[in-house]
Amino acid sequence: MIIILLFGTFQARKNRYIQAEKKFEEETVKSQMEIHEQALKNMGWELHDNIGQLLSVARMQLNILQAKLPNGYKKETVDVSELLGDCLKEIRLLSKTLNPDIIREMGLVRSIELELERFNKLNFLKASLSIQGEEQTVPQKDGIILFRILQEFFSNVIKHSKAQHLDVNLEYSANKLLISAKDDGVGFDHEEVIKGAGLINMKSRAKLIGAEYGMVSARNKGVELTIEYNLTQKSYA
Repeated sequence: MIIILLFGTFQARKNRYIQAEKKFEEETVKSQMEIHEQALKNMGWELHDNIGQLLSVARMQLNILQAKLPNGYKKETVDVSELLGDCLKEIRLLSKTLNPDIIREMGLVRSIELELERFNKLNFLKASLSIQGEEQTVPQKDGIILFRILQEFFSNVIKHSKAQHLDVNLEYSANKLLISAKDDGVGFDHEEVIKGAGLINMKSRAKLIGAEYGMVSARNKGVELTIEYNLTQKSYA
């Protein structure tokens, strides 16, 4: 009886310790994400308000200068002015996908569309989005986390994959949202990068909202990310 009692006490303490450790881990991840989101928000403001303003002024001054130049030089200034205009559009578009407040307003689907549109405009690769089933509302904070996971994946595709195509699919069912993103790039040996910061961040974010995360890849076979999110659960916050 004493042994059983001691074992029961030990097990109860162990369970409390595990629960406390899990809660501490979740709170740590939440704090890190809040700091990260604030940093991205500040960066978005900086791009939109400061860098964007500087480009607008530069373009305006160039247009003033253009009126004073001989006709033989005007075409070159028109081309530069158009290039500045394109840069301004891209910076404003990028600032939107960095700012969590704007992502909340746009929602998950529109945020993904804007990110893929940006890739297509810049000719990084050919990106596409397909949606199956009836679109359902994802809680705002969970939607931001899902979008940040995809952003991390997109960033890796652009920087490392040498891919020509990026295909994203959202499949809605009654209770779940299945997200898949796949490229046709060089791929990687999963065991070689399993401890990479990007993969750890994606996995931690998915775990925080109770989503199932998976990634499959092989050399020269591309990479596929899958996220299965339960639409009936409450937001992590």
